[in-house]
Amino acid sequence: MDRQIPLFTLEGVPGADVSIHPFSTADGLGLSMLRFTRGGVDVREGDSVLVLHGLTTSSDMFIMPEHQNLVRFLLANDFGDVWLLDYRMSNRFPYNRAMHRFNLDDVALYDHPAAVRKLREVAGSRRLHVISHCLGSMSFLMSLFGGVVDGISSVVANSVALTPRVATWSRLKLAVAPNLCEWVLGFPYLDPAWADRPRLSREWLFAKATDALHRECDVSACHMLSLMWGTGRPALWQHDNLLPVTHERSRDLFGATGLNYYRHIRAMVSAGHAVKYRPGDPEYARLPDDYLADAGRISTPMLLVAGDRNHVFTNSNIECWRRLEAVAPGRHELDVIPGYGHQDVFMGKNVDRDVFPRMLDFIKRRALEPVAA
Repeated sequence: MDRQIPLFTLEGVPGADVSIHPFSTADGLGLSMLRFTRGGVDVREGDSVLVLHGLTTSSDMFIMPEHQNLVRFLLANDFGDVWLLDYRMSNRFPYNRAMHRFNLDDVALYDHPAAVRKLREVAGSRRLHVISHCLGSMSFLMSLFGGVVDGISSVVANSVALTPRVATWSRLKLAVAPNLCEWVLGFPYLDPAWADRPRLSREWLFAKATDALHRECDVSACHMLSLMWGTGRPALWQHDNLLPVTHERSRDLFGATGLNYYRHIRAMVSAGHAVKYRPGDPEYARLPDDYLADAGRISTPMLLVAGDRNHVFTNSNIECWRRLEAVAPGRHELDVIPGYGHQDVFMGKNVDRDVFPRMLDFIKRRALEPVAA
């Protein structure tokens, strides 16, 4: 397999000091964070930024060397302490390449609180801002609105927050695909790189069948990702927003995903907002059954970001802003970005001009405020 950019490279943030911070969750998983600081910056003062990926991606989506990535942008614009969390949905870990029954409550209850504790153990009681994407956004806000994380100064949430909305075809896939893939086809997970499997293997045949349905480009991983997420050709992004090298290496930037997360998303789509997957299960007693039940009391301000061509979670963040505005007028903000979809908000070739300054403006304004309760 030829790669123009090395797998899991840290070359996208030259001149930064990088450290790795492993930690464990209460349910027995080992996770880790990458910390990026700029030489000459006193990281004992100021603010920290914690950045969260979505399902099937990893911290790599924020340090891509082919464009002005988010970490490099933040370090160059007065935020000298940036942390990237690889939680259990990360493709840097093997958890999604096996049958499991993890759900979003697990991430909310175990992963994010442990990560925030570890960050504060190392960085101290600095103001902490969160920039999050996709199910990283949803699960972190479940932690925040569920009361297991606090003291967050601001949150930027891209694509989806607490009111997931999907297109009709995506609803059908959510209803059918998990059981079909697991119990009929015998796949415990889906992987966008299946076209690289041995010829005539079941996975290779599945990828080729998907290719036959997607003629919009010649990258098999892009076709698989459209099957796995959303409704569109392609579903995750606008092709014109990506550099060719980013499009070509989508098989590296995205990984396998276990199917139980889809079941939880389906339950939330059916309910119209974020809900607990197994109400009444004592393991999750610390979390609310309805994550929006006490939304008015959460004082942390949020910027809800939505590409106006989002074919994965459609108008989810627009709806979430409306719901939150009704219970906490003026506390949260909405920013709809023209010409962008779901993933290209972070992976696009021009995001340092089109997207990141909007996020930076929001967290800089919140950096002047006291730590939220």
